[in-house]
Amino acid sequence: MIYYKTTAEVELMRESALLVSATLAEVARHLKPGMTTLEVDALAEKFILDHQATPSFKNYKGFPFTCCISVNDAVVHGFPNSTPLKDGDVVSVDVGVFKNGFHGDSAYTFAIGKVSDEVKQLMRVTKESLYLGIEKAVAGNRVGDISFAVQDYAERKYKYGVVRELVGHGLGKKLHEDPQVPNYGKRGSGAKLHDGLVIAIEPMINMGVKEVWYEDDGWTVKTKDGKPSAHYEHTVCIRRGKADVLSSFDDIEAAEKANPALDATYY
Repeated sequence: MIYYKTTAEVELMRESALLVSATLAEVARHLKPGMTTLEVDALAEKFILDHQATPSFKNYKGFPFTCCISVNDAVVHGFPNSTPLKDGDVVSVDVGVFKNGFHGDSAYTFAIGKVSDEVKQLMRVTKESLYLGIEKAVAGNRVGDISFAVQDYAERKYKYGVVRELVGHGLGKKLHEDPQVPNYGKRGSGAKLHDGLVIAIEPMINMGVKEVWYEDDGWTVKTKDGKPSAHYEHTVCIRRGKADVLSSFDDIEAAEKANPALDATYY
């Protein structure tokens, strides 16, 4: 069942999505070598609660944390832990909030200290593939048009591995709604996009092979070949002519560039 949002509901969702963005910007201000991902998680949770919202992920199907924090070869759904971050780590932070009856969802990948040119390219291409997918998120197109745009850029042009097992999704009063939004597929296939549909588009792109495996915690997804992965996500409303991006990377990117412990030279 696909639920379309009214203009008023979209504005409530924008508030939730922008709070996610603000949370990720707060994370970007503090990330540094020596910090643990458990400390990042606690920082994000406090920020969300201080803004009269609830973390969407905490206790969702048993997930015990506010953030999914995935380091290096972890693709998504990583458990925060007590291992200190170090120079050269690639850290994806995925956050959701529930406010005013609706969820917002966004993710961003950070480079701690200095990373290789190969990793910088992976991050840049993953972020660019997100925006290429968003360009196709307009009324009259189909889900497959978004999927193809991401895959064509990341996989066909750059030979990266596009993860199959995990996909984007509809978003609203529930954290995961129909339709699923894969990062691979055929143009003109899948559900037709109509005005008022809100979806999370989230390319998960591996430097090496597309295959993944699950750690014993049942959540953390890792690349099969141990090479790094990147992940960026926006909450997007389908509109006629041009998608309305409800989340924002502006403050995240500003904080990233202002933090000397992060490498923002990849874009």
